[in-house]
Amino acid sequence: MFTDVARKYLRFLYEPPARLFSAWGVSPNVVTIVGFLLMVGIAIVLAQGYLFLGGLLIIIAAIFDAVDGSLARMMGQTSRFGAFLDSTLDRYSEAMIFFGLFIHLSTQNQPASLILIYATVVGSLMVSYARARAEGIGVPLKDGLFTRFERVFLLVVGLLFNQLTLVLWILAIFSNLTALQRMYLVWRMTDGQKGG
Repeated sequence: MFTDVARKYLRFLYEPPARLFSAWGVSPNVVTIVGFLLMVGIAIVLAQGYLFLGGLLIIIAAIFDAVDGSLARMMGQTSRFGAFLDSTLDRYSEAMIFFGLFIHLSTQNQPASLILIYATVVGSLMVSYARARAEGIGVPLKDGLFTRFERVFLLVVGLLFNQLTLVLWILAIFSNLTALQRMYLVWRMTDGQKGG
């Protein structure tokens, strides 16, 4: 899974600020909330059409986003609520970023791109929901073509290299394919059991 690989090899970026916050006694949940607020600010930047700048800021925010989990482990403050808060605000953060793009593109006479953003948001939410629902019925599920890391990485590439439309096509298609993939994986792991 690319997320695990990225966390392993990018520790040098997020562990130093985690140690600093730990020394200051900053709560991991506070870091999570501040990270979400950063994403709201980036959404505003994107809404105003500053796509390249928005891409750079997402990279910084993504590093910040990785700090809270590392900080919680350093401080011995891992909790079920902290994990829940982080996952929930991650979904809101992603939705806010695409909302910012939606606002910008709505002024550019690009109706097809607006549809792609809608499809991408639906797909990304369903990817997360499929995992949450699977775990709710006792099926561990982390596999998937386009998890959050891949989606954010590809979006940043599109913003930095002015290939947003192409990237939106890829995201719209593969985020929904990932949701379907997870449905299939759960079907296999449960032997196709039928239920409500």
